[in-house]
Amino acid sequence: MGQEGEQVKALLPEFERRHPQLRVRVQQIPWSAAHEKLLTAYAGDSMPDAFQLGNTWIPEFVALRAIEPLDERLRTWPADALADYFPGILAPNRLDGQTFALPWYVDTRLFFYRADLLASAGFAEAPATWDEWLRAMKALKSANDASRYAILLPINEWQLPVILALQRGATLLRDQNQYGDFQNPLFRQAFSDYLNLFEQGLAPPVSNAQMANLYQEFAKGTFAVYVSGPWNIGEFGRRLPAELQPHWSTAALPTFESQAGVSLAGGASLALSRTSPRREAAWKLLEFLAEPQQQARFYQLTGDLPARQSAWSDPALANNRHAQAFRRQLQQVRATPPIPEWERIANRIAYYAELAVRREMTADAALAALDRDVDRMLEKRRWLLARGVTP
Repeated sequence: MGQEGEQVKALLPEFERRHPQLRVRVQQIPWSAAHEKLLTAYAGDSMPDAFQLGNTWIPEFVALRAIEPLDERLRTWPADALADYFPGILAPNRLDGQTFALPWYVDTRLFFYRADLLASAGFAEAPATWDEWLRAMKALKSANDASRYAILLPINEWQLPVILALQRGATLLRDQNQYGDFQNPLFRQAFSDYLNLFEQGLAPPVSNAQMANLYQEFAKGTFAVYVSGPWNIGEFGRRLPAELQPHWSTAALPTFESQAGVSLAGGASLALSRTSPRREAAWKLLEFLAEPQQQARFYQLTGDLPARQSAWSDPALANNRHAQAFRRQLQQVRATPPIPEWERIANRIAYYAELAVRREMTADAALAALDRDVDRMLEKRRWLLARGVTP
């Protein structure tokens, strides 16, 4: 999908050299259409032999019985090979004690920030705790005019409210993921923390579509902090002016009280179609793409961060100061609930968070409505569990 569908072709000549009897045909599809196309292929019994999917999609394709379990094949791997994956990233690929996909590249969220603006506000280094970051953001806001802010948090994104909730220990769902748990005091407090960033004027109440050019605005100092993922390492390197390049950096998310500064376990995985007649050949391809040296090369082609920790010893990563913050963050990541309905739930979180930010609903009303919507989404799950059927 996306650029990966284009860049992976550069790795294939080596694979075909090792396996001269095999040829690989890559079909590149945009991320925006990928989910629907895979479901359509499943319904038409025309799944690819091997395919990429976002790791939050795995439970859905497991529920459809579209994915081949990999544990039998993984028994031929060295004993320490799976331990080479970031544990929090491997976890979403496993359901009910079985491994259904291999992490291909990893994604998580952390802070991109203007170190020069932070220093001018009296902070020589990135703060380590949320309390310190809040002090820094208030200093950044007070040092700027009314048109400038401390942090950009696009209000159509669900990730930060969920990250804050995970940091407080909220579970998001309850009773075997049968009901929403968004009115739980832990989530309620995290949601309040999120809304306070807007109420205090630290973040502008805008969506991605309303920010015409975030790189230009970051360079102008319209905001000094941005929560984003690893793809922006390359984008910041390309799009920010040369004089600003020494003055931006990345930092793992701050700790909260006694809780580690956890973030989301994101990224893409590779899976085998359960019905493919070429599963053995496709497995050879998955093994090849899982090799640390191939993951390191794929990083050089795409900027996608490797899921294998040993691949991070490659000089291109080891010497990249912006990437190293992601390596630290990847030691502290949590997965979203492993259920097929998660993508729909995430969209509703973003919807009600935006309404609350815009003050079109109170926080309590938004969370009550979110619980009602999610409970309706999970009705079929409850029906199946009540009859002893695994959803």
